[in-house]
Amino acid sequence: MAKLAKPPGQKLVKRMSTRTKGLIVAPLGLFLFSVGLCVFSVAAEAKHNGAMFQQWFLWGVYSLILINGGLLLFGQAVRYRAQLDYRRFVRRELKKRDREWTKSRQKRKTSPTKGEA
Repeated sequence: MAKLAKPPGQKLVKRMSTRTKGLIVAPLGLFLFSVGLCVFSVAAEAKHNGAMFQQWFLWGVYSLILINGGLLLFGQAVRYRAQLDYRRFVRRELKKRDREWTKSRQKRKTSPTKGEA
């Protein structure tokens, strides 16, 4: 069986940095959430005006799909941001510990031993 090639978009997203993914996904999630709320208001207005059940119900389902999709994407963006913050914190802590360790090694080398004093 032949090996199927991955879609080019999948390769592109995989190579993106976490920061870039977060910057793309956050506004997209907020946009979908906003559109979902607008569609929800259309569904509520259709129900209020006495439209057929099927019409306002489908508008409502569509709006809930958009709202939940927007929240999901925004949550993913928050996750990317948390990953960035955690990585930054870990890198700073490691650099701080490395500096402290280097200082303590230098002090040990320069301080006289008990036999010399």
